[in-house]
Amino acid sequence: MGRQGHEPLPAHRPSGRPPGSPPGPCGPVTGPRRPVKGTSVRPRALVYGDVDLNLIDGSAIWAQGMVQALARAGCSVTLVLKAPVRTGRLVDPLRSLSDVTVHSPHAEGRIEADRGMTPKEAAITLAEVDAADPFDLIVVRGKRLAGKLSGGPLAGRMWTYLTDVPQSAGEFDGASKGELRRIADASRVLLCQTEELRTFMESAVPATAGKSVLFPPVVVLPDGLERRQDGAPEGRALRLVYTGKFAPRWNTLEMTSLPKLLDRRGVEAELHMIGDKVHDDPEDPTYSTRMKNALETGQSVVWHGGHPRAEAMRLTAGCDVGLSWRAPDMDASLELSTKVLECGTLGVPVVMNRTPMHERLFGADYPLFAASEDDVVDALALIGKNPESYALAVERCRAAAAEFSLEAAAGRLTEYLAHAFPEPSEAVLAAAAAPAGGLDGLLGVPAQGTGNGAPRKLRVGVAGHDLKFFTALLNYLKSRPDMEIRVDHWRALKVHDPERSQELVDWADVIVCEWCGPNALWYAAHKRPEQRLVVRLHRFELYSGWPRKLDIDAVDQVICVSPHYRDLTLEITGWPSTKVTVVPNWVDDRQLGRDKLPGTQHHLGMIGIAPSRKRLDLALDVVEELRREDPRFTLFVKSKLPWEYWWIWQKEEERAHYEQVFHRIRRSPLLAGGVVFDAYGRDVAAWLRRIGFVLSTSDDESFHLAPAEGMAAGAIPALLNWPGADTIYDTRWIHADPASMAASIAATVREGRWESERLVAREQVTTAYGLDEVCRQWTALLAGTPVEAVSAV
Repeated sequence: MGRQGHEPLPAHRPSGRPPGSPPGPCGPVTGPRRPVKGTSVRPRALVYGDVDLNLIDGSAIWAQGMVQALARAGCSVTLVLKAPVRTGRLVDPLRSLSDVTVHSPHAEGRIEADRGMTPKEAAITLAEVDAADPFDLIVVRGKRLAGKLSGGPLAGRMWTYLTDVPQSAGEFDGASKGELRRIADASRVLLCQTEELRTFMESAVPATAGKSVLFPPVVVLPDGLERRQDGAPEGRALRLVYTGKFAPRWNTLEMTSLPKLLDRRGVEAELHMIGDKVHDDPEDPTYSTRMKNALETGQSVVWHGGHPRAEAMRLTAGCDVGLSWRAPDMDASLELSTKVLECGTLGVPVVMNRTPMHERLFGADYPLFAASEDDVVDALALIGKNPESYALAVERCRAAAAEFSLEAAAGRLTEYLAHAFPEPSEAVLAAAAAPAGGLDGLLGVPAQGTGNGAPRKLRVGVAGHDLKFFTALLNYLKSRPDMEIRVDHWRALKVHDPERSQELVDWADVIVCEWCGPNALWYAAHKRPEQRLVVRLHRFELYSGWPRKLDIDAVDQVICVSPHYRDLTLEITGWPSTKVTVVPNWVDDRQLGRDKLPGTQHHLGMIGIAPSRKRLDLALDVVEELRREDPRFTLFVKSKLPWEYWWIWQKEEERAHYEQVFHRIRRSPLLAGGVVFDAYGRDVAAWLRRIGFVLSTSDDESFHLAPAEGMAAGAIPALLNWPGADTIYDTRWIHADPASMAASIAATVREGRWESERLVAREQVTTAYGLDEVCRQWTALLAGTPVEAVSAV
């Protein structure tokens, strides 16, 4: 059994750093707080929702489901309650779970007021709970609370569940964006209830891109409760049911008239209302009184009052149709009703508003969509007399709800936890234990351990002026329990703090220079003899003078992203072949792997069109060829425009190229309406949901990440044969010229091969360039072991 009752809270607040952990010369140690594991250790999760678990509504059910899912995913969970416990309907089942601890600050005398904690009080309390033994992840729900936590000691470990945020562009102002950006920056993970919400957040707040993952509502059937097995009701009244709060926008007052209206249509019905939370509406002072009166005296209305969740679901299972009909202004909501999913799990179909999200889940022909009271009555009258329509509604609701089970939620969290807390590597620990020294050697600390019995971690320093191409890898390295990471961030290509850089030399076992520029030259000249130095070289530096100045004898490995550029590097520099290896660019296949939108097989995509060697003109050739036969083909371009790059637009030949290209787009009849320019931004994963083919028409590339990202997003790559393309991509995706590219695309769609081909492409890129695979290669590289790469796709 888990720990029962209430454990006292520590009386102090944390410093924000584990005891005895110095800030370090190059910034604080940014790795996970869990110790290096000799044996398996359960991640420790602290959970708090700005929700009252005395009331049965979607937010309270979230807290219960989150704790259960985390526990099933392998976490040791501590739940802190917002409000004093007045009923154990939701809390008692959690106290009975193994490895779950429940804190009630009110029962422990920490909060004297007989009310729920304010966000400020909650932030202080959570910091106190965390202080004695810091948690690995802090799962929080509530924007105001997350805002309070974002500047405190829990920042960096927050897994923030986003719901109460503006859900339309008109609601966003500067303050809202700033607050959400701060929350995103402080969060390790952002949990989004729906794909619609994730997509909107990534476009509105760029800082959320790359951190946002899906965590839909969790539906758990209480023990002993079975799904409803009956078909359409025969020989008795149609039983309608609503569970939740009673509020104007939820149309609960209007629902109480449904039995009377159905009676006029010859359908006998009764309405079961479950809940005890009646809202006071400032705009309608009489609402509460009228609502209660309707519950108590309405024709064929049975008001059951508040009940434990298990009993509420048992009552629901005894009914025929659930009600989730809401005011039209809620149709734009990016959240999904937990009650709808609970009804579906129970085999009870639901009347609901027709929205794009509901159509995606339940199908456009779902028979119980309703926009008005008349629609509701029509739909209920139909299923009251038509068993086939009723059976269709039941099946659609059951199928949709299957995606939201506790097992599915635990599976998602297991995957997210595995990525956030990777297992230690024996090779890395062995490399760290080798007698390299660093400051340990200078201070006389044994190299093989930390002095407290735990294995010593490998110290990795990262140096560079621009880490945008290294961010995903850097985050992964920081998450490893067998590595400590410090960053020497140069202010500019040639500008740094020599004292800070020297401190990194004194500390690190391995130094990674991102870019083979002045940073690599400095570290090659200053590194310790036993220290390992790794330099990642890009196309930009290869044609500069820096590689020729680099002391290659001081470098252990130079990393190129493709075999072609490895060969060019060896040809240009004359370096020994043993010094230059290939570790490809990574593709965040987890973030990119999202459901496609309708019609994507006719949508071409191009990411980045500047400078002119990207050859937008050749992409236009492809579009014209396709639109001669099928005007549905459209090119979507996601890019900054060339005049937004001063270093490009100052060149006369670049301006002339783009003037000709844009003149052609304006004048070509075949291109009219066939080219769409989308704003540059970090929301690439969301944008790729509507792209079926990603084009690469460049004159040359070192790797060209865009086709690989498209493949990970379930699109088909289409490349011209730029030098080295066949060393990175399967030749089935490479074409001789724009005409053959267009012919291949047209045939793929016409012959119905788009679905199967895109799945092949995704499997290829995940195997060779998926983030897990490339991180595996980098882990081996930093440990000094051979890198066994997967062959090109």
